[in-house]
Parts: sequence; C-alpha cells; structure tokens
Amino acid sequence: MKEEFNKHNYSADSIQALEGMEHVRMRPSMYIGDVGVRGLHHLVYEVVDNSIDEALAGHCNNITVTINEDNSITTEDDGRGIPVDIHKKEGISALEVVMTKIGAGGKFDKDSYKVSGGLHGVGVSCVNALSEHLKATVHRDGKIWEQEYERGKSLYPVKQIGETDKRGTIVTFKPDPTIFTQTLEYSYDTLASRLRELAFLNRGITIHIVDKRNKKEDGTFEGETFYSEEGLKEFIKFLDGNREPLMRDVIAFEGDKNGIPVEVAMVYNTSYAENLHSYVNNINTHEGGTHLSGFRRGLTMTLKKYADDSGLLKNLKFEIAGDDFREGLTAIISVKVAEPQFEGQTKTKLGNREVSASVSQAVSEMLTDYLEEHPDDAKTIVQKVILAAQARHAAQKARELVQRKTVMSIGGLPGKLSDCSEQDPAKCEVFLVEGDSAGGTAKQGRDRNFQAILPLRGKILNVEKAMTHKVFENEEIKNIFTALGVTIGTEEDSKALNLSKLRYHKIVIMCDADIDGSHIATLILTFFFRYMRELIEEGHVYIATPPLYLIKKGNKKQYAWSDKERDAISEEYGGSVNIQRYKGLGEMNAEQLWDTTMNPEFRTLRAVQIDNGTEADRIFSMLMGDEVPPRRDFIEKNAIYANIDA
Repeated sequence: MKEEFNKHNYSADSIQALEGMEHVRMRPSMYIGDVGVRGLHHLVYEVVDNSIDEALAGHCNNITVTINEDNSITTEDDGRGIPVDIHKKEGISALEVVMTKIGAGGKFDKDSYKVSGGLHGVGVSCVNALSEHLKATVHRDGKIWEQEYERGKSLYPVKQIGETDKRGTIVTFKPDPTIFTQTLEYSYDTLASRLRELAFLNRGITIHIVDKRNKKEDGTFEGETFYSEEGLKEFIKFLDGNREPLMRDVIAFEGDKNGIPVEVAMVYNTSYAENLHSYVNNINTHEGGTHLSGFRRGLTMTLKKYADDSGLLKNLKFEIAGDDFREGLTAIISVKVAEPQFEGQTKTKLGNREVSASVSQAVSEMLTDYLEEHPDDAKTIVQKVILAAQARHAAQKARELVQRKTVMSIGGLPGKLSDCSEQDPAKCEVFLVEGDSAGGTAKQGRDRNFQAILPLRGKILNVEKAMTHKVFENEEIKNIFTALGVTIGTEEDSKALNLSKLRYHKIVIMCDADIDGSHIATLILTFFFRYMRELIEEGHVYIATPPLYLIKKGNKKQYAWSDKERDAISEEYGGSVNIQRYKGLGEMNAEQLWDTTMNPEFRTLRAVQIDNGTEADRIFSMLMGDEVPPRRDFIEKNAIYANIDA
C-alpha cells in the first residue's frame, strides 16, 4: 500500500533534476528559440505550461496571467502547489530544485503527469535563469511558502510566510534586460491569442488575462476570460467565423485511440483554402508530422469510399487527388503524447509513428458516422470535392505556364523587373513596389549591385476569394513567382514550395504609408501566407517603412515616421517649421527614397513573422473575406492612419 501511495503522491520525490543550468544565460536561444519578441513571450508560455499540466492531471481549474505596470508577469493557478519539502538527492527544497535546475520538474516523473504541455521541457527554471528577478509563492497544505531569485540564483532558502486556506502557485518574473536587449514590452494581443488557444485546446479550464498597464475609465484593467465548454468544436467556429459554412454543424471526435488521446474537429466552407492546424500537447506543430498525415489519410480514404459508393463520381473523367478532399476545409487535430519525438527545422514536426494510425482511425470513425447521419451534408461535401478536382486540372495548366516561365533563362524574367548584378541570392533583395511611378523612383534610387525592383500594378488579386487556377493565371502573381524563381508543387505535395532556386533572400514589400498602401501590403501578405508561407517562416519577407513627414527649418531637415516624432522635431526646431506630408512614395525623389527607406545603413525593415498560425489564419480570412462587420471592428481597433488627411 505504501508503494501505491507514493506512486500517486505529488511530493519532493516526484521531482527529478536532469542537468545544470549554466548554459542558459550564455546560450538562451538554445532554450527559448531567440531573445527577441518571440523569446520574450515564450517565457510566459513556459510558466503557464506548468499550470496547464496541473489542469491536465485534474488538479487545477483556474489560471490567471497578469501583465504588470513594469512589464513583469505574474501567473497564478489553483493547482496543488509545487512541493516544498526537502528533495532527498539535492538536499534542498523541491521548490528550489524546480526553480534552479534545468529540466527539473514533475513532468519527467511519469506517475505525476501522464502527458506534459512543455515542448522541450525547459520549464520554469529556464525562465528564472533569464529573469533579473523572480518570486515564487506556493499555497500548499494550509501554509504559504516563498522564495526569490536573481538571474536564476536563490536569494534565501524557501521560507514559510503565513497560513492559508487556498492552494496553488504564483510566479512573478521580470525578464533580464541584459538578455532581452531588443524589447522588454509584452504584447497583450500576442499573449491573449495564445491563452485563448490554450482554453480551446483544454476545455473546462478558465484562463484569465489582465493588463495592469491599461486602466479603463471605470477603474478596472483591460482583460479577458477564456473558457471553452466544447473545446475544438468551439475553436473551429471561432476560426471559421468569417467564412461561409457548407455544413450545418462541426464534425468532431474526442476519444482514446490505442492509448493516445485524440481530438479532431473539422468543417467545410465555401472558400478555396485548406486550413489544417495541428497540436501535440498544446504545442502548435506548424510543420505537421505523423498526426497530420494520419488525419489526411483517414479523411481521403473515408470520403473517397463514400463518394465511390454513392455513385457521384461515375461521370468524372479523371482521378480525384488528396488535395481535392481538403479544399475549403478547416480542421484542428490535437493529440496528447506521453513521449513526443520532434523533428524538422524548428522541432515542431511530430515523428512518433504510432500516432498516425490512431488519428487515421479516429477520423475514419468520426467521418463515417457523420456522413451516414447527414446525407445532405455528405452530398454537398462530395460536390465540393468534384469542383475542386476540376479546378485543380485547370490550375495545373496555369501552374505549368508559371513554371515554364520561371525555369527559363534571364530572358524569361518579367519585363518590368529591374534586376541586380549580384548573383548570390543571400546578398540580393527585391522590392515589390506599388505602382509604376514609385517603381521608377525606386529604380533610380536603388543600389543596382544588390537591389532589384519589381513594380506591381495597383491592387493584386485577393487570393482569399479566388479559385486556385485564377491565382496562377493572374499576371501580377505570375510576375512575382517568375521574379523570385520559386516553383510550387512536388510529387508528394502539390502545394509545397520549392525554395532551392529562390533568387533573393530579402523580399521587401514597399507601399505608400496610407490606407491604400496598407491594403495593397495586406493583399500581398495574404498571397504570401496562402501560397508562399515558407518564405515568411524562413524569414525572407519584410515590410519597408517610408517616412510620413519631412520637417525643414532653414538648412536643417529631419524625417519623421509618426505624428509623435513630427511634433518632437518641430518642438526641437522651434518657431515656424515647414512640414511636408508624404502621401505616397512617388512624392519622394530618388535620393530621399534611398536615404530613408532603401539604404541598409539607415532604413528600418519590419520582418514579417507568424507568431500564431491559427490567429494569422483567422485575421487574414477576416480582413480579406466577405464579412464586413468584423473587418470594420478590427480596422477601427488597429487603424494607425485614421484622419490622416484631416
């Protein structure tokens, strides 16, 4: 009986320390990816993961994340509280072991947690190492315990500071400015998106976010509460809220297949995009893996069998491909794996072979039941698949035309492209410029050695609302493909992008600093996100930031990129100043455009990154889709060009 009791008792003996934490501060990127914006936010996710693990184990219902006024973070949960008794092997409190030993934690003890959310298990000790100050407070067994740390080292032994009838763990940390030199400012929207995602992926858990930097008129702070009763079913409705559904309900499955918890939800809509989002232990596996291939196999086999049996394919003169079954499909696949094996460039591709069969089986059962019970929806889906197959054949011809143009010699490049002389793609950059006029100025102002210019005529096609073959037939899009030198489609995946012949490693979108310019930039980004996402993921896409104003007084002149900057410069110059408002790139001469926007020594380029794939998908579908109200709300909240002509 004693052995059985210890097995399920979460105590100091459950904590295992795997290795020291000496390297964390010297090599932070090895542990959290980078020390920029993404790494800064990753610290929060690591601490929240511990609370989610407690919830998955059935011991926690509420999690609160607070952004404090000084950009420190406080996370609080109502779990069991990190054990504080003495760890036999280490000779110190288990709390101190968890906080100061890399890899230490209950998640490595299979009896404490069946599965764990942490992708690499670096845990809260890594957060501690990269914080200038961290305080851990534990409510456990009627007592309150506390310990503080500076840059990963404890300031005093764990001590009891009071008594309580609550339980749980509170962690407050302030990232170290000597590590995070780029920024220490947390984005409310970025954190809220991830916490909302976690609430959908772990139904029944309540997650709060509070931003104490933003006080409202009624004295409360900005914040939200996320809670999902139906999990992935609600997640799908949230993601697809701006698309028109083809079905009455979301198809959903939740269960245990071969010892692996599998949750799947999917719905078809009238769009032409395929949106598959996969998760392993709450981590977004944007490179896919065995769970995603299992989903695809189960979907294709089940739908094809149904379509064949229904006789709806008898007049089709060609075979239906796997892609055809996924056009207009939004699906989320979430699995929990006790010992996940990750591969791929960013370690977000699941490699466990056993998962594929489990997901395939779950999808097959779920779909078979749904199709039998909803014959009208089933017929609609098959008709959508047939239309997708017909469009694919048309797209194949259009794509082949693009490919033929792309692989031709330099004579096959678009006539409008002003290429550079440098042959090494790593040193080359291309500017996608709005309009022929600005394109002409950019050609004069550029450095011909390494900078190429491709002018785009007006607003390119909105790919969010266009069939695939229409995208490949569009002249401006063909020019982009051809200029970049990339090809699309392989034997394994007709939508995969081949970047081996990419001609420029920096692709810079350069548009006017006004509403029209923002719209054109968004159209180009939508195209990249839907058809060239690998370019964004590998860090090749940037947005130029031309100035809004030129302020002059006598012989003095300065550029300003915001109203605030304009006012500060005007005040500095004093008296009457001459302010020129640039409404477009064409209003600048070649020298001004080079000085402010194209010269690598002085320009500011904004790198385009995808922090959250599901949120990016939702925003693009909202901005570029048919639903006007959500788009208006988003623009009103995020607009930076309001009243610029007033």
